[in-house]
Formats: sequence, structure tokens, C-alpha cells
Amino acid sequence: MAKNEKRISRRRLRSSHFTSVISISLVLFLIGFLGLLIINGRNINKTVRESIGFNVILKENVKDADILQLQKILDAKPYTLSTEYITKEQAALETEQLVGGDFVEFLGFNPLPPSIRLRLQAAYTRPDSVVFIEQEILNYDQVNEVVYKKTLLYAINENIRKISIVILGFSALLTLVAITLINNTIRLSIYSKRFIINTMQLVGANRSFIRKPFMLRSIINAVVGTVIAMSLIAGIVNLAAEELENIISFTDGNLMLLLGASILVISIVINWISTFFAVNKYLNIKTDKLYY
Repeated sequence: MAKNEKRISRRRLRSSHFTSVISISLVLFLIGFLGLLIINGRNINKTVRESIGFNVILKENVKDADILQLQKILDAKPYTLSTEYITKEQAALETEQLVGGDFVEFLGFNPLPPSIRLRLQAAYTRPDSVVFIEQEILNYDQVNEVVYKKTLLYAINENIRKISIVILGFSALLTLVAITLINNTIRLSIYSKRFIINTMQLVGANRSFIRKPFMLRSIINAVVGTVIAMSLIAGIVNLAAEELENIISFTDGNLMLLLGASILVISIVINWISTFFAVNKYLNIKTDKLYY
């Protein structure tokens, strides 16, 4: 009977550790995946912002040499990501492809002026910066007007701001939920061992000696949980890498290492603190209260 009871006790103990590790791993997986998206949010933000640009419409009588000179000047500006000179012929060809007809033949002449397409660096795509750049470009003699979608510019900046606030709020909420879930998991695990803690006290073990195995187990669970969580994240992101590799750096080794280290530290801290207070609760409780 004694052997059967020990076997059952060990089985329950292993089951308790397994349940605890899996619960922690799933919570850490959610934190890690959100962390990956937050870290890569800068790349997504940059990609969206760098889609913003100008069409610098040039005057009809401007010489090619003057246009190329202006293009070189714009290329040297800190706000310029890239420029592309569009001739009248190129503009006509692109318009024909867009409208699906030869409008030049219909009109008898090409009304489209030459232009320079200018794409901006992400840091210069805020409305106040764009207005300043627009005024600066209009001061050049070769330029007739600057065309860009103002409503799109304001919409992009406003949406990015809203998304950033939502992600920040969701991150804070998920962190709170994660701490609560991990804490509750550990408290339940320690609760199942409350009589062991009490027995160790009765035989004269001091508080630090009793806490030590629980603290070590919490660190081991944190490490194992982090490994499982990062393995799940790596498996998922590898499947998505081909579709999103230009936006999200899923395969960046340094990024994954940083993410894994961050999750490990967070996991160890939460597990250690939760275990410390959970064990202390049963170190301070009276024996007759253990049955409630």
C-alpha cells in the first residue's frame, strides 16, 4: 500500500509540474508573439510611411539638364528616400495603361508634363514636415507644382497613431493577464504542497531551507516554459516568413535571441516573486487553517 501511495504521489507531482509548465508556456507564447509584433512594428511603420511621396510636376520648357540637376539636388536632401524622373512619354504610357486607351492619339498631343517622383524617408512623413518640404521644393525654378494626396497622408499618420495606442494598451492588458495567470498557476501548485511545507516546518526546517526547492523549481519551470514558448513562436513564424519577410524580420537571429532573453527574464521574475509569496503564505499559516 505504501509503495502504491508513493507511486500515486509521484504521479500527481509530475502531473502538477507538467500542468504548471504548460500553462506558463502558453502564457509566455502569447507575450512572446505580441513582443515580436511590437519589435517589428517599427519595420511595418517604416514600410507604410515610405510609401508616401510627391509628384514634383515640372514646367514645360525646362531642359533635361536642368531636370537632372534638380534631381541630383533632391537626391542629396536628408528627407529623400528615392527619386525617379518621369518623362512626358513615360507619363503618357502609364496613363494609357491606367485608362486603357490611347488618349494621346485621341487628343492629338501629349498634355502631360514631365515630373519627378520623390519618395520620403519615414522620419519626414508627418504632416508638418511634408508641408515644409513642399514649400521648399516649390521654390525651385524648374518646379510648377507639387502633387500628393493630403487626405491619405493625414489618414496614414492618424491610423498609425491609433494603432500604436491600441497595441500599447493591449500589451499592458496582456502583461497584466499573464502575470495573473502565472501567479494563479503557481499558487495552485504550492497549495497542493501545503502539507509538505507544514511537515517540513514541524521537523524543524527553517524558512529559507523550505523555500529553496520551490524557488529552484520555479526557475526551472520558467526556463522550460520559455524554451517551449520560443519553439512554438519559431515554428509559426517560419511558416509565415515567406509571406511577410519584407515587413517582419521573423528570421533575424539577433531579434529572436533578444526576444527569447526578454521572455526568459520576465518569466523568471514573475515565477520567482509568485513562488516566494505563495510559499510564505503557507509558512505563516496555522496548521488548522490548512484544511480550508
